[in-house]
Amino acid sequence: MTTPHPPALHDLVTVLTAPAAALAGSDGELRTGGADGYYGDDRRLLSRLEVEIVDAEVRPVGRSLTRSAEARFTAVVQPTGADATDTDLMLDRHRVLTHSGLAEHLRLRTFGDAPLRLRVRVRAESDLAPVHEVRTGERIRPVPPVTSGGEVRWDRDGTGVVLTADPAPAECREEDGTAVLCFEAELPPGGSWSLSLRVCSSPGTGPAGATERAPRTVFGAPPDSLPLPWAAPAQAPADHRRARLLQRSLDDLRAMLLSDPLDPRDRFLAAGSPWYFTLFGRDSLWSARMLLPLGTALSGGTLRTLARRQGRRDLPEAEEQPGKILHEARPEPLRLGSLTLPPLYYGTVDATALWVRLLHDAWRAGLPEAEVAELLPHLRKALRWITEAGDADGDGFLEYRATAPGSLANQGWKDSHDGVRWSDGRLAEAPLALCEVQGYAHAAALQGADLLESFGAGGAEPLRDWAARLRERFREAYWVCDDVGPYPAIALDGAKRPVDGASSNMAHLLGTGLLTSNEAAMVARRLAGPDMDCGFGLRTLSSTSAAFNPMSYHCGSVWPHDTAIAVLGLAAEGHHEVARSLANGVLEAAERFDYRLPELYGGVSAADGVPLPAYPSACRPQAWAAAGAVAMIGYLESPAGTASPSGTPERAGNAPGVPVSP
Repeated sequence: MTTPHPPALHDLVTVLTAPAAALAGSDGELRTGGADGYYGDDRRLLSRLEVEIVDAEVRPVGRSLTRSAEARFTAVVQPTGADATDTDLMLDRHRVLTHSGLAEHLRLRTFGDAPLRLRVRVRAESDLAPVHEVRTGERIRPVPPVTSGGEVRWDRDGTGVVLTADPAPAECREEDGTAVLCFEAELPPGGSWSLSLRVCSSPGTGPAGATERAPRTVFGAPPDSLPLPWAAPAQAPADHRRARLLQRSLDDLRAMLLSDPLDPRDRFLAAGSPWYFTLFGRDSLWSARMLLPLGTALSGGTLRTLARRQGRRDLPEAEEQPGKILHEARPEPLRLGSLTLPPLYYGTVDATALWVRLLHDAWRAGLPEAEVAELLPHLRKALRWITEAGDADGDGFLEYRATAPGSLANQGWKDSHDGVRWSDGRLAEAPLALCEVQGYAHAAALQGADLLESFGAGGAEPLRDWAARLRERFREAYWVCDDVGPYPAIALDGAKRPVDGASSNMAHLLGTGLLTSNEAAMVARRLAGPDMDCGFGLRTLSSTSAAFNPMSYHCGSVWPHDTAIAVLGLAAEGHHEVARSLANGVLEAAERFDYRLPELYGGVSAADGVPLPAYPSACRPQAWAAAGAVAMIGYLESPAGTASPSGTPERAGNAPGVPVSP
């Protein structure tokens, strides 16, 4: 018996506008058996939408993604048995996604001098499956359709979806679980025939009690009356590749904006399409932080949205603790293999410190002081968690261990089960104290102290003392050495041993103030090596490690956001030559992905001349990949990014366009 793999995404054409997305093949068809579908509110509302011209072959000849929420597909139609080389008939398919639903506009055009009469069939299915069911890759049975008066409806668990057509079909029937809509198309010489399909969700009409489930946390589209929470750069890059990547990234980011139902004025970025189209603490915080040079409104909305859901109690099954910032929020529990997470899940060791850092940096970037002052009670709770509960065993470092069956085994950004490895390939055993988390915590303590002091509140000095002690403890415990030289270990394991093997985690320490200038220089030299800088960005793990696999999730692949964090940290420390190399590597990769960066891709070497491989199930677009692209372009366009390498290191916060750090 074989275990299904997550369905591939890399070849699918994605259109999206929060809170919905539609994924289809390169010809526009939504086919069963994979990730194809129209998604909304963490469910797949439509799992099949195929168009057939009876007694003819439809051959795709072109497609374009005109904007994030709109795509066009073109095909030629060849009647069965026709021997002509050319064809007189074309099919245009225009897909538009709006807040209210999916619109599909089809047009048949003839260039011939004779009238045509064609039969058109549309086959549609819906499984109304939660996203986590789709992600397993297992076959999901469609929900039986109900057809009435040319309209098709599906219902499951209190969720409903409706398909309508204009003009109405000549026939609408159910066929083995599939809705079949039949149309008669008449085209005059040189004329056309059009069909519009619309799919939208509606309240369910399932069995009694189906609509009486527990309330679901649904993040919706922001109000149309609100302006965009950032300003586009005043001047577009002259380099066409940078310009295209910037435009695509900003367009996708706009389409991933969600609104907090508790206050729709507060907006944040969904993590990614389609698996993570919801609120994620770490992802949303990093994305907002990378966009700070463009404005503070997104940061303010993200901070408040997370503050409303800040941990209030000790709840082991959700990994919740007072003051802790959540990992993710979903409408319903997530079940994925052995992973079982509640709708509000707090299994993250780093989001709390990242929340503090964003509050500080947004304040420094101009977030109104009244908004900052309202968040000070949440700041105190977060700082208390960092300095107390986050250090479960009292050794002075923040560590994690899953506290409930089915929780995430790893709770840093590399949260796959095998994301933390020794250089010989062994898995590191929990509890784990990740190196970058200590850097985040150090910066958060100092920045939190600055905030408290500036707003006339007490408690600043104990935080600064705590940060100073952490800095010394880190220097004593984390540094290891191999044939190349010294570098910070990825983590301390359960026995407090430094886990060796060079990884990208060390790059996150740059700009946090945890390292001296000499230590930062050693990290920069290590990141510049060909085992880490592959020419397409920063590898998550050195190619010299026994665990290295360029097509793994966290052990040798390249994540654009991870590279962006390294670029900004290197710039903050004054190591611009390494920063430019990594940023330009991601630009090379972006060209191969039509300037829509995926969540991650293969960590192969650009010097080898092999094609850059996609990671099949990677989300695309992904918020922090797009935000990281904006940040890296901002750096490359800055004087520091274009000038020759400087011999004088700059401490954190001095690099142009880089969010302020300690």
